[in-house]
Amino acid sequence: MGGKNKQRTKGNVRPSSSGRAAELLAKERGTVPGFIGFGTSQSDLGYVPAVQGAEEIDCLVDADFRMVLRKLSKRDVITKLKAMQEFAALCKERESAAVKGVLPYWPRIYCKISLDHDRRVREATQQAFEQLILKVKKHLAPYLKSIMGYWLVAQCDMYSPAACAAKVAFETAFPSSKQPEALAFCKEEVLNMLQDHLLKETPDTLSDPQTVPEEEREAKYFRILTCSLLALKKLLCMLPQNETHSLEEKLIPLQSQHKFWKYGKHSVPQVRSAFFEVVSTFCQLLPESMKAEAPRVCPTVLLSIDDSDAVVCPALWEAVLYILVTIEDCWSHVNAKKGVLPKLWIVLREGGRGLATVIYPNLLPLISKVPHGITEPKLDFYRTFFSSVIQGLSSERALASHSECSAIISAFMECLRFVMVQNLGEEDEQKQIQQMLICDQLIPLIEVVLKETRLQTGPLFYQTAETLNSWEAKAEMLNDDDTGETFQRLLSNFWDRLSKMCLLHVDTTDANERSLIAISCMLQILQSPESAMKSSKRRTVKIRFIDENEAEINTENRKSAEVTNSRESEILTDPPQFLFLRKEPLEDLVCKLAELSIVYISEHKSDCHLKFLSALLNSFSSSRLFQVLLEQENGVQTESHVDIKLHENPSVRFLYQNLIAWLKEDWRKETDFLVDILYSVLGCCNIDTERKNILDDLTKMDLKWNIFLQIIQKACSESVKHSLVSGWLKGDVLGEKLVILADDLCNKGLKTTTSSSQLYCSEKWTLLSLVLSQHVKNESLICEIYVERIIDKLQAALLEAKDLSEAGNTEPSVSFICDVASNFFSSVKGCLLMPSSEDLLFTIFQLCAQNQATTRLSDSLVNKLKHTWLSGLNSLVHQVGYGQKESMFLHKSALWVKNEIQSSSLDVKSLHVLISAVNDLLTKLLEANQPSYCLLSAYFGQITPNSSEWEKLRESLPSEWLHKPLLQGRLSVNCEHSGREVKLYKTTKLPNHLCTAALLSKIVLLIQEHKVVFENYDAERKTIENIIAELLYSLQWIEELYDPPCLLLEFLNMLQVLSITYEDLSTFGNTANLLQILFNRSKEYGRLWALALVRLIHTKNMVSSKIKQLYKMTDRFFPLTEGNLHTVQSLSPFLPEEEKEELVIQCTAKLMACMQTELFSTDGAFGYLAILNSCLRNGSIDCRELLPGILKIIMSWRNDSEDSFLFSCNLKEATPQLLGFNIEMIRYLPLLLKYPTSPLVDNEWDFIMCSMLAWLETTSESPSLYHVPLVQIFACVSCDLASALSAYFQTVTPEAITNLPVNLITEWKEFFSEGIHNLLLTLLVKVTGESKDASEKSFQNSVLQSLGEVLTYISKDQLLNHKLPAKFVAGQKTNLPDNLQTLLNTLSPLLLFRARPVQITIYRMLYKLMRELPKFDNEDLKSYGDEEEESALSPPAALMSVLATQELFLENILECIPVGEFAVVQPLSEEFCFILGYLLTWKLILTFFQAASSQLRALYSQYLRRTKNLNKLLYHLFRLMPENPVVSGPATEVADKDTKTFFTEELCLSVRDTAVLSSQIPHLACSVYHMTLKDLPAMVRLWWNSCEKRVFNVVDKFTTKYVSSVLSLQEITSVQTSTQLFNGMMVKARSATREVIATYSVDDIFIELIIHLPPNYPLGSITVESGKRVGVAVQQWRNWMLQLSTYLTHQNGSIMEGLALWKNNVDKRFEGIEDCMICFSVIHGSNYSLPKKACRTCKKKFHSACLYKWFTSSNKSTCPLCRETFF
Repeated sequence: MGGKNKQRTKGNVRPSSSGRAAELLAKERGTVPGFIGFGTSQSDLGYVPAVQGAEEIDCLVDADFRMVLRKLSKRDVITKLKAMQEFAALCKERESAAVKGVLPYWPRIYCKISLDHDRRVREATQQAFEQLILKVKKHLAPYLKSIMGYWLVAQCDMYSPAACAAKVAFETAFPSSKQPEALAFCKEEVLNMLQDHLLKETPDTLSDPQTVPEEEREAKYFRILTCSLLALKKLLCMLPQNETHSLEEKLIPLQSQHKFWKYGKHSVPQVRSAFFEVVSTFCQLLPESMKAEAPRVCPTVLLSIDDSDAVVCPALWEAVLYILVTIEDCWSHVNAKKGVLPKLWIVLREGGRGLATVIYPNLLPLISKVPHGITEPKLDFYRTFFSSVIQGLSSERALASHSECSAIISAFMECLRFVMVQNLGEEDEQKQIQQMLICDQLIPLIEVVLKETRLQTGPLFYQTAETLNSWEAKAEMLNDDDTGETFQRLLSNFWDRLSKMCLLHVDTTDANERSLIAISCMLQILQSPESAMKSSKRRTVKIRFIDENEAEINTENRKSAEVTNSRESEILTDPPQFLFLRKEPLEDLVCKLAELSIVYISEHKSDCHLKFLSALLNSFSSSRLFQVLLEQENGVQTESHVDIKLHENPSVRFLYQNLIAWLKEDWRKETDFLVDILYSVLGCCNIDTERKNILDDLTKMDLKWNIFLQIIQKACSESVKHSLVSGWLKGDVLGEKLVILADDLCNKGLKTTTSSSQLYCSEKWTLLSLVLSQHVKNESLICEIYVERIIDKLQAALLEAKDLSEAGNTEPSVSFICDVASNFFSSVKGCLLMPSSEDLLFTIFQLCAQNQATTRLSDSLVNKLKHTWLSGLNSLVHQVGYGQKESMFLHKSALWVKNEIQSSSLDVKSLHVLISAVNDLLTKLLEANQPSYCLLSAYFGQITPNSSEWEKLRESLPSEWLHKPLLQGRLSVNCEHSGREVKLYKTTKLPNHLCTAALLSKIVLLIQEHKVVFENYDAERKTIENIIAELLYSLQWIEELYDPPCLLLEFLNMLQVLSITYEDLSTFGNTANLLQILFNRSKEYGRLWALALVRLIHTKNMVSSKIKQLYKMTDRFFPLTEGNLHTVQSLSPFLPEEEKEELVIQCTAKLMACMQTELFSTDGAFGYLAILNSCLRNGSIDCRELLPGILKIIMSWRNDSEDSFLFSCNLKEATPQLLGFNIEMIRYLPLLLKYPTSPLVDNEWDFIMCSMLAWLETTSESPSLYHVPLVQIFACVSCDLASALSAYFQTVTPEAITNLPVNLITEWKEFFSEGIHNLLLTLLVKVTGESKDASEKSFQNSVLQSLGEVLTYISKDQLLNHKLPAKFVAGQKTNLPDNLQTLLNTLSPLLLFRARPVQITIYRMLYKLMRELPKFDNEDLKSYGDEEEESALSPPAALMSVLATQELFLENILECIPVGEFAVVQPLSEEFCFILGYLLTWKLILTFFQAASSQLRALYSQYLRRTKNLNKLLYHLFRLMPENPVVSGPATEVADKDTKTFFTEELCLSVRDTAVLSSQIPHLACSVYHMTLKDLPAMVRLWWNSCEKRVFNVVDKFTTKYVSSVLSLQEITSVQTSTQLFNGMMVKARSATREVIATYSVDDIFIELIIHLPPNYPLGSITVESGKRVGVAVQQWRNWMLQLSTYLTHQNGSIMEGLALWKNNVDKRFEGIEDCMICFSVIHGSNYSLPKKACRTCKKKFHSACLYKWFTSSNKSTCPLCRETFF
């Protein structure tokens, strides 16, 4: 009907869907009458019944079910799967009545779809069936017979999930007790269906050959075949017994069919497996029918015995055994010797072909059922059988699997024992069989195992021992049939053959070491029957052989073999009384093997024979064996001084004669087996003294340390061996030798670093670690006195290692000592009770608590040391903590840590390491809970400084911090110490106060976290609060520094990592107590304590009432001391207004009574003025009467003591007291302007302004002293006073003017203001000229801020009338007057000055001049009009020169950042200043550009295009503008109207405002970009179009999202609010549609133009559309539209300016001036000139610039119109 690639019918927006079509039909008519299913064949009937009255029946089914059932008849797998899932959901959701309506149609669909080829569909079908059953329940019964057969087949599905789902559905429908009845009810229908599948169906009948591929058809057929066979088995097994027999007759047609029996040879393994399972079921449940079909079933099963498929094999062998049991004459129906046995031999010789675990357990039942006629002759039969098994064992596939080998060996031994029992007679044939089984089968099998390593771990040796146990037990029994003698003969024969075989393996120079090991292992197993017994317990099922009198074994059900519980096992569990039958031959064999081995050892130095001898001695150690060895030994001489003849014990003689010589052989690397021989010798010694003497002799000899290590290791591993050497271990000989060893190791380890001896040293360290850490029965291995001496050696070595300086020199030695100590601490109970152990622990702690740069230890070694001392500390806590004994380790470590933090110079890393170590120590102490709190309290007390120590630590802090609070007026000082000499903080080490406070604060946090409660709670609480106060003091010191060095920033970061923060600490303890401590110290000491107090109050947001509780009354602050003064100054922002007013009144009263000699003192005028300033600055007190009175007091001081005022003088001789007094007076005067007071009189204003000017003169005369803090503050407050006055007079209201003296405003403008700015402008140039590099936070910064703040009030006229010295640049082109050019040349370079206040100040001054500069270029504009080449004019040369320098800096800074990625600039860094100056310069240039006329803008833009300055700017801007320029709040995908961005918000550039420094550069960059787009749209558009694609997209997306809407709104608004009038043209704007409509009319001509702004305005082109037009020709109309579009696109201006240009062009056209025939405009688009160059031939006129471009681009000099040569 159609295809995916065919064009869809017009208007048909949805693809065709038969399902939707059916749905539509169903909705319209309710049913689909006349359809007989939707299948593709006759057998694939759908849901709709093909009967009359289908409509009525169909209406009973729910509409949703109808739709789903129709979908189920689809061919597509996904459709069926989803439909079945939908069906299940409907069954689950709908009412049972609706679901019951589906039942008549469900069987047909289920029977079809349950056999579907797709396994997912089958699984979903069974799951849906379960949901259906849950709803309909017993109403399924009428349809059960039609479903049951397919249901049973589904339960046997080869896809497990589908089968499980079907079983779950079956169990849901029928309980277990009802399932047989349900099957019996449907048995005939089920059997008929299964017989049809097995006999009638083919791949083509089950699937449509026309639509289903052959491969899929066959796969479905084979699957259904397999499932049907398994379903038949399931049916027979689940039916009741009486019902099963009733089916016997009905199965005859199936069993009689030849096709059924051919399934045993089917090509598909699953079919064969299912067939053999059915045969087994027939034999089990219907044996008579199988006997009747014996001629068919026997060959089918028995002749398939070689089937090697893993799927078939289990079912096949089960069927074989069932056939053998069920059909007695089965062998008569096959040729066993030609058909069955050869196949069996092949299977056995190939090791079962990887199926040994399945096949071999069936061999014993199989051979037990083979009749005598088949096995004749027996000897050949059994030889072939067992030989085949042995051959199969050697196959590579069998050897690769341990389970396969075990199965083969177990089957071999079981069959061997069975055959032996069956042939116990004394006849010749039986004797031959017995001989063959032992000599030709068992012994060769043992030999095979001895040669093959992979078989040696198998069960052969254990089962051989078990077989011998059985034979020996039966040999001891007294039977009448002489079987005991038979078994004795068998045993004798076995030992004889085994002995010969073993001797053959040993008696060779190149003996296989693995074979010898296997022999020794075998002999050990044969010696100990209990070992075989233990091994056999692992096996849960074993074969038991009945008495020999019984000729047959009942194997009807081989799986029910009896568990080993027979009398044979009972015999083995008791102490064996028959071991003498094995002891003698076993000992004889061992002696022969040992005798043979010693010969090879003596003559050939055979190492493998020596190891073999060691293994024999380890298992069979006896005096007889040692005697045999001595007799065979050929007189090897001994070096021992002991007389060997004195020892009667042969084992001792063997030791001195042989073993010592072997131990002394240096070339021997392995000595473990020699130590085993030594223990065998010791085991043969009778008394401990003898053993101790032997070991002492060995200790005195020069033997390798590895030997002693192995002796002690073996003693620790076995208690028996430890008892043999315990006397030697506790002796003095070994102890002294170990002490010497420890000393030697420590000394050599510190002096040598060669790696060649490391392995040797490692053995020695391991030995030391073992003797120290290993305990047996709670006692140390060696004597405790030697343990202490060894520990002393180790501790001394670590102390020496700590002092060595060469990197890596001590690493190996320290590592080994660490291992030894770790084992010692963790293993030895009570080890820390020894003083030497505590010293060792303390030394290791020191190494861990020091920086690795000092100790020069690697990370891995430090971690190892940490683990070591923590394990030692753990032992210490449990020993000392519970015993309440004083610990020297804790005492020493506390003193050492205290010395480190108070006296040593620590960097941040060292402090962090130390804090971590102490934290680990205290954490370990706290793990012991209450018992260790006394230890913690003592440790805490020892490490905490006392009050005098704290004071020394505070005094050691550099006083550089004082500069910041003095400058900000938060504190006031007038003393020498804190005023002049400020220490610059340049050290690389942390102050000790910071280290101490940080460490103790961490301890406090730890105590608080664990909620430790000390005995003396109050004292400890005070200590903790004191520590918190000291840390707050340290943090406040850092905070007050202007520019904290990196060291302190790292310190703060470390505190954050360790959770030692202001917030964490201030939450602990009682805040009121902490506040009181800080208040008391503030009153006593002032300074930082006062600031720390304020910080705490601010953090806790305390109310005034709580603060008042500290001081109760303001009188407590008097008399004033420095502490009281600073406390009041700090608390003033938090005091209630009435308290401040009271303080003001008190201070005013004291000022009035102040004597002349008390002006400079703290408890005098200086102090009272300082409090007045603080209170008045931080409040709004009603003191209008007091303030003028205070001014009068100051004026009286001026009259009485003029020297007290620093007017117009040099500050070199000024004292700190005088400076402090003047600073407070200057700070007071601006307060008169802040508060509403009674009007000041003339002399008061004169005093204020004259004093201000005099103080400024003093400031300008002392710039060289600005590094002195008080001088710097004097300069700052003087400038601040000038700023306050300038701001006051600039914003004074007319009402306020009436209250001022008459001539005050005039005097201010004409004299004072001009004097201020002339003085300070010169000072700024002077200060910046002396220091070219003033970083933002240098000492000059504050002066520059105050100075800049004053200069921002300078007027344009004052700038133009400056008194700066002339400054010109050679070769500089300019049209500016000299004084203006001098000003630009002087100030512009300061935009490069690396101090933000200077840059902002210069910008704000130059900004006032920029709009005045273009007019000087207007006079020279005519000279640029008629030039043929496009003309260009530079903006102010001074600015462009600065810009060129700045561009070089910017390229270096930003070149590595791709355009479009945001470059984060650190505020106030050097880069920040460069970028700030660059952007400010561009703002000035763009401001200059705005003020220029259209003609000048064209020239300036041409200059910028040529120099590419603007291109560079735009690239830089897209590195400096953020991706989301939102002022605050989360990022949004779309910038809505209410979102505040850097483009919608004005940028305020203040000299002092540094609160938004982090966003200042991004905001400034956005501001510059906004100005550039607004003033130079054409140039930006030109740049944008030339960008690469990535940058092009970035610019477009950013501009569209954030800038275009702002600019469009501004353009539309400017049009709406424009006051510009056009004669004959009217302009209006529509903001909603972003349109501007211009209507031009002259005489009878009417023109309407519609200008559309694009979404990405101004990047996109502005479109001009035609509106109404009257009286204009089409061609002329098009030309004018093109002209307007060109003007708007290429001119750098607003829309109104473009319209004005276009109107002028049209007006000229109506005036008769012809268009230039190159650009088709009257007025040139760039330089705005008229066509003047005329052709002499055609007389047409052209623009000069157009002609120039025409000539250069065409390479011709002809007229563009007439093509004649242009003259």
